[in-house]
Amino acid sequence: MIYKIKHRNSDKIEETKSTKTLSFFYNTLLGRILLKICTMKFISDIAGIYMNSRLSKYKIKKFIKDNKIKITDYEKTNYNSFNEFFTRKIISIKRPINMTKTAFISPCDSKLSVYTISNDLTLNIKNSYYTIDTIIDKKILKEYKEGYALVFRLSPTDYHRYCYIDSGYQEKNNKIKGILHTVQPIALKRYNFYKTNTREWTILHTNNFNEVVHIEIGAMTIGKIKNEHENYIFKKGEEKGYFEFGGSTIVLLVKKGIITIDEDILENSKNNIETYVKYGEKIGKKNT
Repeated sequence: MIYKIKHRNSDKIEETKSTKTLSFFYNTLLGRILLKICTMKFISDIAGIYMNSRLSKYKIKKFIKDNKIKITDYEKTNYNSFNEFFTRKIISIKRPINMTKTAFISPCDSKLSVYTISNDLTLNIKNSYYTIDTIIDKKILKEYKEGYALVFRLSPTDYHRYCYIDSGYQEKNNKIKGILHTVQPIALKRYNFYKTNTREWTILHTNNFNEVVHIEIGAMTIGKIKNEHENYIFKKGEEKGYFEFGGSTIVLLVKKGIITIDEDILENSKNNIETYVKYGEKIGKKNT
């Protein structure tokens, strides 16, 4: 599976292939049988214990080298487990927050696609399709018709903490259990992953962008979501939470007429190209 990503400061389009391991798991009979076993809860729990243990430390150096991670950008450089490394905090000046009141910002480092919400909307991430009503209650979804669904896909190499996109008040976190699968695009060809993956959602009552639904989606095999607050008054750019090891996804639902998405992002999405965006970066603006 090949999918395309574009950086905002470059005309170059990066093409990325799914790994041979993922192809085996999702495109072969034996792989799908093994996948059923790998995504069982007790397997996920064992993997989580391992990733939080000192035994997992040996994976860190190779991961940094293979993915060319600039570790000096982070607050800490010595870690006691792989998950401690994976959930590392970046030095704040490396991710400046656009604090302009009218600026709609990205909550995370990710590959972004944007869609207009309709009753029969199917979200497309690199030629994989699934219906939007599998990720949020239809009673809530109807308030966002003709608004935007912003899909932020994080890969394991991305910074895995995420922030609030404005100041305001957050309702409770609604947790939905599911089967943990990878969120890389190959997985979506055979599995409706939004319907089966563990996820949490909350409504953000923002100062500038009305009510925004913020949804976090976990991934294979750990994919744990760690939200830090609920029923909480938050500030723009304040950390909302983080994902433990595994690729993950954030979806924001914004009501009709509230924001205008930056033109380059809309154009890329129209052409099935994801746009690489960073935590705190402006991706749209409030309509006046």
